Amino acid sequence: MPSSTPIADMFSLWLPGHSPGELAFVFSAAMIAGLARGFSGFGGALIFVPLAGTAIGPKLAAALLLVIDGVMTLGMVPDGWRRANRREVFTMMMGAVVGVPVGAAALALLPSVTLRWIISVVVLCLLVFLISGWRYHGRPKAPLTIGVGALAGLFGGAAQMSGPPIVAYWLGGATAPDVVRANLVLYFALASVISSVSYLIGGILTFEVLLIALIAGPGYGIGLYAGSRLFGRASEATFRRICFCLIASAALIGLPLFDGMIR
Repeated sequence: MPSSTPIADMFSLWLPGHSPGELAFVFSAAMIAGLARGFSGFGGALIFVPLAGTAIGPKLAAALLLVIDGVMTLGMVPDGWRRANRREVFTMMMGAVVGVPVGAAALALLPSVTLRWIISVVVLCLLVFLISGWRYHGRPKAPLTIGVGALAGLFGGAAQMSGPPIVAYWLGGATAPDVVRANLVLYFALASVISSVSYLIGGILTFEVLLIALIAGPGYGIGLYAGSRLFGRASEATFRRICFCLIASAALIGLPLFDGMIR
């Protein structure tokens, strides 16, 4: 069980349903997820949602990531807007407008234990997909772009995991890596708006989420800053292998089989 912090102890008084150990665990998970997100532009959700879901449940974990990622990455949006292929991003958003609400409805309606099993299995499948290195090498086509956006939106609405399908689609072409990264930043920012509306309607985005965000947000911000500083300096291949190990560990720890480990 992770040791608590004075901040976690203080907030546990306002959040009586969560122990200091749980809140400290969420802070640590946010920092690790932020490191991956800041370096690669994606992958934070694959680490954070399974891990944090063991402490606070998948509904709170997904809504929490939506809040802290949206706030902490606001500074990345202007540069993303300038560098991104906005036509491609907005075409993909046409699919996300459909996929995100469907995923959010699943998150709101399914039981917590069922969600945790589904999320962990999906994370492991996405991890295998990422490790395989498969990329779409054809030219972007509007119907396919919209379809990828719908699938990514479904994963995003259900667990904020929209990155892998988009990365596989965009990274295989002739688009420069910095443009792909900017596309991801802009897509996530726009998809977050749709997710916020869907989560509010579904009763997932609550005042409790905002309180926990005050704890997890600083950890996520530290990770984002460190990851952004590493981008272009550290070995991408080495960092990617580390991220794969972290994602696999998060998915396994997130299984309901390990309940009680952090309480």
